Amino acid sequence: MSRRTQIGSAILLSSILGTAGALTAWKQAAVAASANAAASQPEYVETITSTLARTVEHRPTTTAIGTVLALRSITLRNELPGTVRSVALQPGEIVDAGTVLVALDVSVEQAELAALQAQGALAASVLERNERLHKENAVSREELDRARADRDVANAQIARTRAIIERKTIRAPFRARVGIADVHPGQYLQEGTQLTTLQGVDDAVHVDFSVEQAVAEQLVEGEQIEVIAGKDRSIAAHIVAIDARVDPATRNAMIRARIADRLDAPSPGASVRVQVPAGASRTAVGIPASALRKGPAGDHVFVVSEDDAGMSRAHLRTVEVIAQSGDDVVIGKGLVAGERIAASGSFKLREDVLVALADNASGGKSGAGR
Repeated sequence: MSRRTQIGSAILLSSILGTAGALTAWKQAAVAASANAAASQPEYVETITSTLARTVEHRPTTTAIGTVLALRSITLRNELPGTVRSVALQPGEIVDAGTVLVALDVSVEQAELAALQAQGALAASVLERNERLHKENAVSREELDRARADRDVANAQIARTRAIIERKTIRAPFRARVGIADVHPGQYLQEGTQLTTLQGVDDAVHVDFSVEQAVAEQLVEGEQIEVIAGKDRSIAAHIVAIDARVDPATRNAMIRARIADRLDAPSPGASVRVQVPAGASRTAVGIPASALRKGPAGDHVFVVSEDDAGMSRAHLRTVEVIAQSGDDVVIGKGLVAGERIAASGSFKLREDVLVALADNASGGKSGAGR
């Protein structure tokens, strides 16, 4: 390599190194300027509302599926065969006790009744005459007894025919609401044909459900439970009976509760959820549902506390949720009553962020998160 080439290479290398040094110095100066500018900016503050964690009494519950039942409910059937003469089954109508719902044709029985009544009248007349003659010793004691037996047999046959007529007249046994029916005049009904259903119209309804044996052992008659119907509509009910027998196949016991207000309850036959106490009460911590956040690490809240400079900061705290009811959450572990937590606006927070409390409250439940 010639001397001239070596000198050119050295000059080129020096130029490159000089340029690189100048760029490095410029970058360091820019970073330093940016850091100084950031340091001069105030720390970002998130505005939230807060609330105090409060002490609550919590009793664990279990959920069962129950069925609403009328206090009185039957499937209406005819006891005797016959042809329908008249029908008064209007679905959905409320009928009083004793109302005739279906009447079968009883013309034959009524004719038989008339004949039997005539025979009964004759038997009674013969007995009366024999009693007078017996006093005069004109008839024997045997003839008198036979006349009395004929009278009694005639009366029994009259009573039997009247009973048949009555059984062919089907009445409402209690005040009830009529179900769907498909019975028409002229229709011949075999014995035991289903006519309709009757649901008693009472002030209350029953709810039957089953729970595990261990849960049933802790329940007592009169204890309150919650029946959940429709869109989380809660109805109070009270236990009125606990089955004395545990099902050997499922190890569950049947429980019956009563809803006092029938108008507040679903229709008989409806399926409902039942919240049943499943243990003793315990002291826990309650917070509004808006304060609870969920993340990869599980459920957590942001606890608001002051730093050394007296500024309010948010700190993430993992908690254990043991129950949720409406707008309230019950915490089992991770939080102490009296601690201030972020409520609305908690979704904006991160660990150690500076916060401003919009409520400036000393306690109380805040509104929903925004």
